[in-house]
Amino acid sequence: MSAPQRNRRVFDFTGRRVVVTAGAAGIGLAIATTMKAHGADVFVTDVNPEAVRAAGEAGLGAAVSDVRCEDDVRQLMRSVEAELGGLDVLINNAGVAGPTGRVDSLDIEDWKATFDVNVHGQFLCVKYALPLLERADDPSIINMSSAAGRLGMAGRSPYSASKWAVIGFTKSLAIELGASGIRANAICPGAVDGPRIEQVIDAKAAMLDLPVDEVAALYRGQSSLGRLIDAADIADMALFLASPLARNINGQAMAVDGNTEKLF
Repeated sequence: MSAPQRNRRVFDFTGRRVVVTAGAAGIGLAIATTMKAHGADVFVTDVNPEAVRAAGEAGLGAAVSDVRCEDDVRQLMRSVEAELGGLDVLINNAGVAGPTGRVDSLDIEDWKATFDVNVHGQFLCVKYALPLLERADDPSIINMSSAAGRLGMAGRSPYSASKWAVIGFTKSLAIELGASGIRANAICPGAVDGPRIEQVIDAKAAMLDLPVDEVAALYRGQSSLGRLIDAADIADMALFLASPLARNINGQAMAVDGNTEKLF
């Protein structure tokens, strides 16, 4: 693919086919609607049937599926091929916060469940999306990691360990698939405003026996900008990474965290 011309509409995604896992709510929905607003044909999947129904009513292709289940992922990619005719961009957004607590208090099943979604789900989606991506023009994979994928996080070791694994997976994909023209990058959000971070803050406050407001202030203070990240900021980074402007960006972990140097 030649370098984009200066006057090219690099964010015109008309004809681009995009899949967003956990795309019917939160960060995933922000990414999906941003891609659609720029012309992409977007297909989302989620485990929540009501959210999937709402996404479909909003004009997105949508299906209920669980990225932990190989049969679900296999069928998902069949549906994508049938509805979109192929795939240009896979956005592995599905993830869970995992349990909160000191490592010796954690249950092994909760640890495994965190990796089942955050790591194994990404593997399955890449595995079954590859035949479609290999037929695409300038295909790319975007894996959702976290600021916790480059920093340690007390009380959240399953989540942090899983998000470090996403970085290793992404960098390996970039090397392995680069010869096929498939780029793979990760996004590392800081604390993103919304219901999920509120649940995390509540759990951390309970663990430390501190007031929720005090812990919330500590989370905001992680960023040098002193604020939480908006889901729209993550969507904008995904848009950039999937665009021709990022044609030579591969194997990178892109932080969108307001400069977070230490996790509370």
